[in-house]
Amino acid sequence: MSIKLTKIYTKTGDDGTTGLVTGARVRKDDLRVECYGTVDETNAAVGLCVLHANDSLPAAVRGGRVREVLQAIQHDLFDLGADLATPYTAKERQNPGTALRIVEAQTLRLERTIDEFNDHLAPLTSFVLPGGTPLAANLHLARTISRRAERLAVALLAREPEGVNAEAIKYLNRLSDLLFVLGRVANENGKLDVLWVPGANRRG
Repeated sequence: MSIKLTKIYTKTGDDGTTGLVTGARVRKDDLRVECYGTVDETNAAVGLCVLHANDSLPAAVRGGRVREVLQAIQHDLFDLGADLATPYTAKERQNPGTALRIVEAQTLRLERTIDEFNDHLAPLTSFVLPGGTPLAANLHLARTISRRAERLAVALLAREPEGVNAEAIKYLNRLSDLLFVLGRVANENGKLDVLWVPGANRRG
């Protein structure tokens, strides 16, 4: 897939519409646009995580490996954005592979990575409060944004059941799980996790 950007502004969106990959124009508040826009937001949040995932972090964090995983995710998220910006058509269904789509191999890679890191974590005894190290806090932020992207993708699938790649939703679901696990890794494999205490402040 070759892309060449020569001009940043085109003025074609001044009327409140934007173009999908197919060439169709839709309103900028269209559910599909909201969906892939939130995937883009997720990617920006993951970029902040990459910034914090460096080799100067504690050895338990395995900063180099975490950064490698996150950068691979950023490439996937661009694939995912392109996928969601390209509604399925009857022509594509007759000739699969003509559009860039998230595929099962990408989702399975996330599952393997979850297992790779989760094997070193102690079981949780309560929910984890978002926070801890700067990397962990940013990973939790990215996780919640990816969850919002997933909710929007589910709504889009309900609206256009023939126009959405179901694998994209599976990918987003696994992504939020992975970001949660990495958040614990970033807290020195859970040692710095702050656990939720139900009703902790009810006594005033």
